[in-house]
Amino acid sequence: MAFSDNSSRQSLIPSYLYSSSSANNLLLNKLTNRAAAPFSNPSAEHVSPAKSPVMIQAPNEPLGKIEMYSPQFYAACTVGGILSCGLTHMTVTPLDLVKCNMQIDPAKYKSISSGFGILLKEQGVRGFFRGWVPTLLGYSAQGACKFGFYEFFKKYYSDIAGPEYAAKYKTLIYLAGSASAEVIADIALCPFEAVKVRVQTQPGFARGLGDGLPKFVRSEGALGLYKGLVPLWGRQIPYTMMKFASFETIVEMLYKYAIPTPKDQCSKELQLGVSFAGGYVAGVFCAIVSHPADNLVSFLNNAKGATVGDAVKKMGMMGLFTRGLPLRIVMIGTLTGAQWGIYDAFKVFVGLPTTGGAAPVAVAADTEPAQA
Repeated sequence: MAFSDNSSRQSLIPSYLYSSSSANNLLLNKLTNRAAAPFSNPSAEHVSPAKSPVMIQAPNEPLGKIEMYSPQFYAACTVGGILSCGLTHMTVTPLDLVKCNMQIDPAKYKSISSGFGILLKEQGVRGFFRGWVPTLLGYSAQGACKFGFYEFFKKYYSDIAGPEYAAKYKTLIYLAGSASAEVIADIALCPFEAVKVRVQTQPGFARGLGDGLPKFVRSEGALGLYKGLVPLWGRQIPYTMMKFASFETIVEMLYKYAIPTPKDQCSKELQLGVSFAGGYVAGVFCAIVSHPADNLVSFLNNAKGATVGDAVKKMGMMGLFTRGLPLRIVMIGTLTGAQWGIYDAFKVFVGLPTTGGAAPVAVAADTEPAQA
């Protein structure tokens, strides 16, 4: 596969994975245009005919095509991120509730099973979903930024590196793109996370976001909502770097070594299964590398005026790394697998291919591009 001069500035990641086969879809354009503004490129209006945009479609998809790296492309990825993160985190609210209480009060919540039993006895079935509203809204906002800006920064850093180095150092581009996106995503998430933890770990504090947010602000001020931002970055940035880089690598290896059929010849169902499997394995790694910071976030958001030093003193270094870890591995593995499955399912739905599956190849810029 080769690249022409006209396409030398197109990112190697993942433009060569895509092929075209279906018609435009007006409904998709209406959906994505509204979410596309943050990624708009004013210079795009002056693109010459010789540098017409790359068009991408999943083979045999009915919903039309989207211009590669256009505002509609990034908007589609943003919507997919909202669905994948918001819905999955809300679904595992009961697990998250038990995990947070095990981190805050291990003497009372000694195990997963006893934690569920205590919550059921004290708060009833409805208690398992305390904090679901800030969870849904917070992680929807985070998912929008995480996936939308990941695709943006991945293209941006690939252009800076150039075709040869983008192919050679693809993993560094995955890491840099995901880290940059997560910095923005956590700013959107942090206020919701602060209220969620307080609602879940302090019975009687508030019923949910509606009364919990103003009560939190009255108690600790508006800046108190961002008290846990640095620990949140400490938890989420390593998590997201692992989530994206390991997923891209695992999926590439699965298609290369475990699946005898080329990706573009695999069924959509098989491709989505690969996405879920790659996401689940990536999620296990994510849980391990981000768990100490997760304990810190829970501790700081639960106790007024608490510091990182207080958390280390009370929990100990071993506790920071291990308290609640088995449950979080199960939760994050399932969560991450489901997120990639939903994200790629949405991409297929709007006519885009699934994420990952082929290694970038450095090629000469003066030859004609080959068809995928």
